[in-house]
Amino acid sequence: MGPPPGGNTPSGSRPEFYHQRIAPSPSASAASGSYYYQPAGQTQYPNPPLSDSPVTDDMRPPLLRSGTSALGALSSQKSKAVDLSSPPYTKDYIDQYRQRIKADPDPEAHFLFAKYLIDAAKHIRNMTQDQRAAKKYSELLIGESLKVIRRLATQGDPYAEAQFFLANCHGSGALGLQIDHERAYHLYLQAAKQNHAAASYRVAVCNDMGIGTKKEPTRAAAFYRKAASLGDTSAMYKLGMILLHGLLDQQKNPREAIGWLKRAAEQADEDNPHALHELGLLHEVPNSQLVPYDPAYAKALFTQAAQLGYTASQFKLGQCYEYGSLTCPIDPRRSIAWYTKAAEKGYSEAELALSGWYLTGSEGVLKQSDSEAYLWARRAANKGLSKAEYAVGYYAEVGIGIKQDIEFARKWYMRAAAQGNKRAMNRLTEMKRIGNKRTNMARPTRQEAKDECVIS
Repeated sequence: MGPPPGGNTPSGSRPEFYHQRIAPSPSASAASGSYYYQPAGQTQYPNPPLSDSPVTDDMRPPLLRSGTSALGALSSQKSKAVDLSSPPYTKDYIDQYRQRIKADPDPEAHFLFAKYLIDAAKHIRNMTQDQRAAKKYSELLIGESLKVIRRLATQGDPYAEAQFFLANCHGSGALGLQIDHERAYHLYLQAAKQNHAAASYRVAVCNDMGIGTKKEPTRAAAFYRKAASLGDTSAMYKLGMILLHGLLDQQKNPREAIGWLKRAAEQADEDNPHALHELGLLHEVPNSQLVPYDPAYAKALFTQAAQLGYTASQFKLGQCYEYGSLTCPIDPRRSIAWYTKAAEKGYSEAELALSGWYLTGSEGVLKQSDSEAYLWARRAANKGLSKAEYAVGYYAEVGIGIKQDIEFARKWYMRAAAQGNKRAMNRLTEMKRIGNKRTNMARPTRQEAKDECVIS
């Protein structure tokens, strides 16, 4: 199950700086970018939708046109209100919108029109039965949208939001564009010069990781600071971690770091829960010189992050309710529930912890199941978690959830040992000593499963 929280943090529960997925800030435009990072070895998060700004009433074309007989006959009647949450995606409406927008000098109105065209293209492609005609028309709309966005991004007084949107398209290959990280970086930089918060954050990430430009740690830190000062939540979190650990050639400054983490935590949402978890880790440490030791507050921070869907915090709460730490009572039901939430999202530590609960079961809460114990451990082992690799080897050697197979067990012990797992090394030594003799290892008790033998 892993060591109880409150002491050394289990491997994988603390989000490391370079292994964090930094989710888009609330100010980010909707086009997907390539520069949101995720934990190494995990699945790429799905791209956000191509449009996140509803078309507002003040930039919609009128519903009635002179010269249209069907509509003209109704000119003396009140027009039916348009549902602003579901704008029409008809050719008629698109043509009206296009005519209306021509005379509007506001670049934001043209940008919203371009995004509406993208939404319209998707809708028409999905809803029209004549797929050949729909494909042709939707491609025309996408082309028109890109033309508008390019004009806004590059001509006259460039519009920062269009530069950011186009950069995302070049960074991810969205809307049929070729992936071009250098072009994306250039556009991010141009938008950042206009104090676009999310673009400043992307410039920082590009300089941090060397994407579209060379690695420049000091420049990356400067743009993280700029983005944070402009209110970007992800940048606040990153800057806090940089100053907390002295990363990117910066001097450690714990006091300022905690200030940025607190600001990021105040703006926490489903995309940006990371600062809550980090502050929780700081407050759970006794005798810390950085923040007061406050286990109840640490639990509250972990709970808030967990409720926002952050798997590391969900796993942490699973531990708290398993061991009765951070003011939590020992509660198998809640422990299993939090482990399950994280495990179902692929968090390997939680998968292994859930394996341990299935190994022994919990009366009145979880029915014991060898097959489930093996399958959850195997899922974690397939992600390269050495403790899970050891557990799979153990299950195979004993015959828990899988037919007893000494060679299969040896294979998994070797994988775990290659990562420095001492228990796996000891088992391999013992197996070498006894040769091909089958061992009659006893099933572990609940306490052994947690503390000594398998799930730890």
